[in-house]
Amino acid sequence: MKKAFILVIVFVLANALSASAQCAMCRATLENNISNGNIGIAAGINFGIMYLFFSPYIFILILAYLWYRTSKRNANKSVESHWAR
Repeated sequence: MKKAFILVIVFVLANALSASAQCAMCRATLENNISNGNIGIAAGINFGIMYLFFSPYIFILILAYLWYRTSKRNANKSVESHWAR
């Protein structure tokens, strides 16, 4: 268990290093396009960033809602079966 956790941490840190290099490339591209008067690419990249930022939270909210709904149904069924005895 401990080895798997350490492996995950190493993997996340290794990917974080390569991800920070991509930000500089995106920034340079955006600055170049904005200075040339092309704002459309910047808006597209900003939308992509927001999409990537919010999608995990939306997924977690959907899972939490489904879990809540299922637990409520199971609780109602157990109450009904208790009173049916």
